[in-house]
Amino acid sequence: MRPSAGKTFKSASKSHVGMVRQVNEDACLDLPENGLWVVADGMGGHAAGDYVSSLIVDSVRSIAVGRSLDEYAAALKNDLLRVNAAVREETANRGVIMMGSTVVLLATRDLRGVCLWAGDSRLYRLRDGLLEGISRDHSYVQDLQDSGLLSEAEARVHPRANIVTRAIGVDAQLDLAMVELLLMPGDSYLLCSDGLNKTVEDHEIAEVLNHDDAGEIASSLVSLGLMRGAPDNITVIVVKVPS
Repeated sequence: MRPSAGKTFKSASKSHVGMVRQVNEDACLDLPENGLWVVADGMGGHAAGDYVSSLIVDSVRSIAVGRSLDEYAAALKNDLLRVNAAVREETANRGVIMMGSTVVLLATRDLRGVCLWAGDSRLYRLRDGLLEGISRDHSYVQDLQDSGLLSEAEARVHPRANIVTRAIGVDAQLDLAMVELLLMPGDSYLLCSDGLNKTVEDHEIAEVLNHDDAGEIASSLVSLGLMRGAPDNITVIVVKVPS
């Protein structure tokens, strides 16, 4: 008998190139039957960033669900480590300076979850009307905030706000962060690239996430980012845990 994954969860995804960029270097995976959702934000320019983000989602898509969430999460993590090595090899083969991608991943089994991430793509949770950031950015401005040298408002407009300190393909050893989660009925989860959270405030995200339909939420969040000028690609995945 195949183990239960995320079959009862309602989810939806949406990605847009934005109002400035010519190429969408984001990629996402909305796979509720496996209890797996992934957002990757590629870096390195045309034919580099989109190559890496697509490689990430195509690779993790093929990972067998496994008998337990722990086994599944371990297999996903090992696969991302393999992708990191493959990207670094391809970077050398192409003779380019850098190819990479951030990644944030949510894997679930029943009401247990695991979040894996590297970079500044995010996982949020809305529970009882309260929005919480589950992931924590691996970025230059986040390090300054953690040191008390920068406020959140200052970080949003900082000239080096786009610099990440971890990403797939950047370092020989990929340091993935991981958080285990206990999901509750009625929870809403949002995975997004930084094109969303750099144009839309957290309180606005919470207000939109509070609605019921995952597809409408995903469309509304992207539309809100586009209304703000969307200087970057925007990708969102909304996951609803039934009440």
